[in-house]
Amino acid sequence: MFCKNAVAKVGILFVTAKIFYIFVPKIIKKTNMKDIEQYDFDVSLIFAVLNGRVSAAINRRLLIDFKEQNIDITPEQLSVLSFLWKKDMVSQQELCNITFKDKPNMSRLLDSLEAKGLVKRQVDENDKRNNLIILTPEGRHIEQIAFKVANDTMAKALYNVTPEELSMGQNLLKKIFNNMQEKAEEKGQKKAKQK
Repeated sequence: MFCKNAVAKVGILFVTAKIFYIFVPKIIKKTNMKDIEQYDFDVSLIFAVLNGRVSAAINRRLLIDFKEQNIDITPEQLSVLSFLWKKDMVSQQELCNITFKDKPNMSRLLDSLEAKGLVKRQVDENDKRNNLIILTPEGRHIEQIAFKVANDTMAKALYNVTPEELSMGQNLLKKIFNNMQEKAEEKGQKKAKQK
């Protein structure tokens, strides 16, 4: 049986795969194809993960499953709600950071969630420039059913995948993500030194 952490971990796995896709063309151009061939990769499967088709297929299925249960949220909105269910009353910037979304996309997501009555914005008393995002009672109410549907969808997606395989895939994508984060940080530090 899956739990909230499993949904969050798999979500991170797919976000990481999307980030990895950005860097793949550069890696492939610099890599000798014979080096890649020695690993006996299923290249079509790798590129299906990298170009987002795997996460898109899961998102489509999850959206269908939500609609069948009369849950009016999208997988993208679930990523925001999932964080709020763990930690309510957070800034919009914190939500941007945790979900890897830019401010305009986060504003759009929050506008939609607010229109559905699932969240509300409240001015931060400590810093009037910031809004805190707060779950409404309805936003709290859908947590259990939304997670059940998401868990059921992930169970379908991970059918015949062993916990060891899932762990290996997750660890691999975390390593790739961390490598890319380190490179981005190094680049940022070099730019700062140049100034």
